[in-house]
Amino acid sequence: MTDIELVAVTKTHAAEIVREAIDAGQTLFGDNKVQEARAKIPLLPSNLRWHFIGHLQKNKIRHALPLFEMIHSVDSLDLAQAIDRIAHEDGLHPRILLEVNVAGEGSKFGFQPDKLREKMELLMALPRVAIEGLMCIPPLAEEAEVSRKHFVELRELRDALGKEFQVKLPQLSMGMTNDYSVAVEEGRDACPGRHQPFSVNASVGTRTCSLWALRTFCPLRFGPAGYKPAGRTG
Repeated sequence: MTDIELVAVTKTHAAEIVREAIDAGQTLFGDNKVQEARAKIPLLPSNLRWHFIGHLQKNKIRHALPLFEMIHSVDSLDLAQAIDRIAHEDGLHPRILLEVNVAGEGSKFGFQPDKLREKMELLMALPRVAIEGLMCIPPLAEEAEVSRKHFVELRELRDALGKEFQVKLPQLSMGMTNDYSVAVEEGRDACPGRHQPFSVNASVGTRTCSLWALRTFCPLRFGPAGYKPAGRTG
């Protein structure tokens, strides 16, 4: 069985609200606004882990890199190159995911699958960034099954890139509130019989914040009242 770790998304929520999730055992959090995160993170315990999940503007890179251990939404070669340059200047080694526009939506950011193949060697040549996988945000749909084909496409693209360029891309970041269970299923299919990591982003609403299921390390139990981090009861 593949394990799943959740990132609790704190956008629009003040630090005192985030503390409720911390009290429940959550330690991995995400935000999509650099300015908001800069104000919030210093008010919270220093042992928390933070991921950036929103569109990253180039003028916010220098502020974002020290705050977040991973950036999920690198959507162009230009952005990746800018991150690499600033990381070099500041002595950092950021971990990133490449955002793929799997449905070809004009309203969304991300690499087109064929364009990503064209840019892959240039991306891999960047010395300061560690490319750990792919991310996608499928079109919003009422039925979760509608998203499955997009999750499959992202997984298959990851596998194809790995073989073609001889690179490990262990993480897939995909899914939202209404389709996270399908995203988990497709991620699990990526590594049957072994514990190879994958990422599954699934925003799950709770009273305090949205939750984004992320990496496959810590098993979580879901129930009618929300989630319980592994190892906690009651």
